Amino acid sequence: MANIRSQMKRNRQAPVRRMRNRSIKTEIHTRSKQALDAAQSGDAAAAEEALRAAQKRIDSAVTKGVMHRNTAARKKSRLAQQVNAHLG
Repeated sequence: MANIRSQMKRNRQAPVRRMRNRSIKTEIHTRSKQALDAAQSGDAAAAEEALRAAQKRIDSAVTKGVMHRNTAARKKSRLAQQVNAHLG
């Protein structure tokens, strides 16, 4: 156990931040899966809306520092490619 005050505080903060980050990442996975499922069903309007929602969540994760901006750009690009492949 740490005996430095700043490290004690970091040890208290870490689990809270970990849970917050995990919930954000889980939501991104859920939104991405919804977009892919909508695209596979052939519903273009629902797929576009779900894709937009997933991209919005990814962008908010970058703003909150959960995800690096290049990682987010890659995820958004790959998701859009997959959705377009199923619709196209």
